[in-house]
Amino acid sequence: QVQLVESGGGLVQAGGSLRLSCAASGRTFSSYTMGWFRQAPGKEREFVAAISWSGENTNYADSVKGRFTISRDNTKNTVYLQMNSLKPEDTAAYYCAAGPSRYYLPRETSKYVYWGQGTQVTVSS
Repeated sequence: QVQLVESGGGLVQAGGSLRLSCAASGRTFSSYTMGWFRQAPGKEREFVAAISWSGENTNYADSVKGRFTISRDNTKNTVYLQMNSLKPEDTAAYYCAAGPSRYYLPRETSKYVYWGQGTQVTVSS
């Protein structure tokens, strides 16, 4: 069992930056692929980024590539999402998720087993 708690969301102006954190409980954190997803009102949850258990490999949605960076610190059981050059269309609730490492950096929500409660990011124009 893994419990995930996101933090770091807030209100920021377009062009600004935020860093989201996701703290995980459990001794097996380092064995999981970790992902970030987001969901805007009235829209489906969409993939943002994923990182392998070792942190060596990452995968990004085209809409955030070059602006967002996913990273992890297995000694702290934490995964991060650094978000730069934020746009109003980045406004959404952001969720972190953990999935088995047998799936290689998956984009599908169905490949993740554990989910956090979400943190809101609002980007004003």
